[in-house]
This record gives sequence, C-alpha cells and structure tokens, in this order.
Amino acid sequence: MPLLSAALARIRPSPTVAITGRALDLRAEGRDIIALSAGEPDFDTPAHIRAAAVAAIEAGRTRYTPVDGIPELKRAVAAKFARENALAYDPAEISIGSGGKQVIFNALLATLDPGDEVLIPAPYWVSYPDIVRLAGATPVILPSSAGTGFRITPEALEAAITPRTKWLILNSPSNPSGAAYDHDRIAALAQVLLRHPQVWVMADDIYEHLIFDGLAFATPAAVEPRLKERTLIVNGVSKAYAMTGWRLGYGAGPAHLIRAMAVIQSQSTSNPSSISQWAALAALEGPQDFLPGFRAAFQRRRDLVVAMLNAAPGITCPVPQGAFYVYPDISALIGRTSPAGRRIATDEDFAAALLDETGVAVVFGAAFGLSPNFRISYAAADATLIDACTRIAEFCAALR
Repeated sequence: MPLLSAALARIRPSPTVAITGRALDLRAEGRDIIALSAGEPDFDTPAHIRAAAVAAIEAGRTRYTPVDGIPELKRAVAAKFARENALAYDPAEISIGSGGKQVIFNALLATLDPGDEVLIPAPYWVSYPDIVRLAGATPVILPSSAGTGFRITPEALEAAITPRTKWLILNSPSNPSGAAYDHDRIAALAQVLLRHPQVWVMADDIYEHLIFDGLAFATPAAVEPRLKERTLIVNGVSKAYAMTGWRLGYGAGPAHLIRAMAVIQSQSTSNPSSISQWAALAALEGPQDFLPGFRAAFQRRRDLVVAMLNAAPGITCPVPQGAFYVYPDISALIGRTSPAGRRIATDEDFAAALLDETGVAVVFGAAFGLSPNFRISYAAADATLIDACTRIAEFCAALR
C-alpha cells in the first residue's frame, strides 16, 4: 500500500522556493551568488511596527487568539478597506491568516469540489494552480501576452467560462509580470462576470501599494459593487510593509464564506501568530508616510532593470506597472548554446545555465505558465541589480 496520497501527486514544490533554496546552497558553498528569485522587499520592517511587536511580547500577548484573528485587527482591516478602497466590511466579513497564501488556500479548499474549474490568467503566481489541484478542482489557464500587456481580455474571459467555472483569480498588480488592471479594464471584465452569476472573483491585491507611473489602483468589488457579494479580496502586510517573515495576510468577503474559511483554518494552523497580529495592527493603523518612499525606490529600480535588460542581446523586457518584478522575453535566445556548452532549449535551461555559469538566480517562465520568459525580482539594492544585469547581458552576448 503506498504511503503518499494521490493529492500529493497532483502538485509540485514551489519553483520559486526551490530556486531560492538552490541559490542559498550555492552561496553557502562559497559561490558568488546574486539571488533575484524571491518576491521579498529588501527593506527593514518599519520601526514602529517592530516596536509594537516587542510591546505585545512584553504585555504577555503571546497566547492563543480567535482562530481567524483578533477583533482589533479585524476592525483595522475593515477600516483600511473603508479608507483606501471605499468598501464597507463588517469584522464578521474579515479573515486573518498566516499569510495571504493561507487565505487563498482556505477559500479554495472551502469552496471547490472535483469537476469545478478555476480560471487563472497566465502568467500566474506559481501557487494558484497547485492549490486548485490540491482542492480536487481543475485550473483553467487563460494565456495572455506582452501584446495585451499580460492582461486578459473580456473576450478571452467570456470564452473560458463554463457551467463548471467556480472562481476567477485576478492578481493586480501581477506576480510575475507586474501588469495591472485599471478601473476601465476591470469594469469591462465585470460586465462579463455579471452575465455568469456562478463565477466568484478572488482579487489578489497583495501588491496594491506598489503601483507606478501615477496609475490608480482598482479592485473589482469597488469598481462594480454588484460583484461584492461574490468577491473575496486577498491582501496582507508582507509586500507593502516589508513583513514577509511575519506571515500575516487577510481576506474580506461575504460572512458565510469567511465562516467556512475559519472552519478550514481551525483544523490546520488555528490562529496566526499573536505577535504578528499586533504588529499588523500597528502597520495598518500607524504612519503610512514611508510607503511613497518604498514605491519610489521600486520604480527607480524598475527603470534601471528594464533599461539594462533591453540593452542585452536577445532580451525584450516590457515595462511593468507595479509589484517588483520584470518578465522579459527570451524567444531570440532559444536554441543557442551557453559558454559552458549547455543547449538553451527552454527558459528553464536558460535559468539553470545562468545560475551555474554566472551566479545569477532568476525564475524560469514555465513556472508561471508562459514561456519563453524569466522573472527577476528587483527588490534589491541598485548596485546588486547593476551587477546582476551586467552578468546577464554578458551571458547573453556569449551565447552562440
């Protein structure tokens, strides 16, 4: 009798985690490695948030909390949605989880059955399809391209919906492409969704505050209020507040869905870290004046990386509108051979050769469902990015 489950066979380890782990192993062996594979701000968590965590520890706030969050934090999340998104939620419509990934996992596991379909625009965050498969449902990939700005069209959405469609996952700004949907583009998609009342919307807004060039952030429930009762907004403090390791995400949606998600969480992790919850409360209620500085730094780095990569032989790099990733195309490099004699047949071959031969770790495009591309996280110091892009350009120039 086999020990491992059939469910495990439906998923794979996270490619981003695997590549980052390999980069760290090579660095531990003494290699000169630049890891641009992890989606993690390089800034420190702001001081007032760290101080709130210390104060919580000193005050003895180290015990179990309600399964899906302390009331104070739920109220703060509801206030954030009212203040920043003009959306009204009660605390009963708020879920607090151990990172945005857990909120997504809870929602999909609580709502999906075998035969259900989830629409996922590509390129996508690597975990979406695997969480859907783990829940026993079927991910349906909606391809995009640089020609559409890595955004799906209303026509493509309409064509993909079937009676079995349960969710559309919309990540804006996007990991890995940095593409963002403005108000009008979301409104156009909403018109399609209004014709299909069985389809729920999962709006992954984790990069909400990292949006560039004066573009106004938009989220489906605010753009089209008639979608609010079948929308789950997923967000958290990881990216905007540089709190990735604190593992604190939140969701907002109809109370009956939030209750179902709490049942799942009660039988998995139970409550998120109590200390992280009090720190997140300080993040949402405290000063926000550092956010424009973070955003300006990321936009400067974006411009630097895009310019350097577009100057590299065989690379075409679109300008992303948000997050902290670029997703360049390497079609012109497929079929070539690296200086060490490795044939570049796929973007995975490109990323592997780049790491082995130059020490730069990136994530191959097939991991995100759209090839031939690769993803760079430019959440790193300018000098590090210049070094990495120089190595990439030299590697590309040496391909034959």
